Amino acid sequence: MEFLGFTIDVAALTSNTLSILFNIALAILVFVVGRWLAKKLVTFAHGIMVRSHLEVTAANFLSRMLYGILLVVVTLAALSKVGVQTTSVVAILGGTAVAVGLALKDQLSNFAAGIMIVTFRPFVRGDYVQISSYTGTVAEITLVNTHLTTINNHDIIIPNSDITTSTVVNYTALPNRRVDITIGVGYDANIKTAKELILKLAKEHPASFSDPEPIARVTNLGDNSVDLTLNVWTTNDDWWSMQCDLLEQFKNVFDDEKIDIPFPQRSVHIKGLDQMINNMDQSQKIPMSKN
Repeated sequence: MEFLGFTIDVAALTSNTLSILFNIALAILVFVVGRWLAKKLVTFAHGIMVRSHLEVTAANFLSRMLYGILLVVVTLAALSKVGVQTTSVVAILGGTAVAVGLALKDQLSNFAAGIMIVTFRPFVRGDYVQISSYTGTVAEITLVNTHLTTINNHDIIIPNSDITTSTVVNYTALPNRRVDITIGVGYDANIKTAKELILKLAKEHPASFSDPEPIARVTNLGDNSVDLTLNVWTTNDDWWSMQCDLLEQFKNVFDDEKIDIPFPQRSVHIKGLDQMINNMDQSQKIPMSKN
């Protein structure tokens, strides 16, 4: 067949057109089916993460990341069906990933630490913890940082990478907690009576445990007082209120029983004070001259 002086091979053109259309249709089919399978796989993986009690934030983020990776794989497979050289595309994506990783290395470090926190769960939302020098209730755990709410309602934001390299004290990981109260009495006080009084108040408190029973010991002979330490067990929920109650009760009963709670005292010696006083006395004895 000739057109404008050119010879056109209709059979070859038809064959090539059909081949191209077939490859395009196959690429579309691969993309559609692959995306459908990716969604199903991500939904299945998300269900497993939720059933394993993984944090919702982490489960959602990991699901989206998994879907993005699968979508890239499906897209590359579809492009290969229409003759696109995917090797160069993969190389470009790899270089881009390295560049982004170097630019966001600190955030990626926090992200990796966040994955470790939500996976191994040294604490969960609602726990009362101490992280480094910060103490508070865990309000939120994200994949980048963790929020603590202090007892005076301050919001402390700690990067997750700092948490994985710090000592974490979880006060509410176990259901029970011991109250330790140290109170000083004077050296002239009857130690036996003082111990009996604080033990009686501890045993009578409705939140205290009888097993293990409360104990009181002399723990220090200080400069100004004999220190008595009470150990009594209770639940985490009652720990703070019971400690405050017992401190107030100890003060009241010691006042009633005339047991002194001493305070630090210091003796101050001023060199030359006697001479200064004598000079002042002499100056007052000198009669005033009349003009």
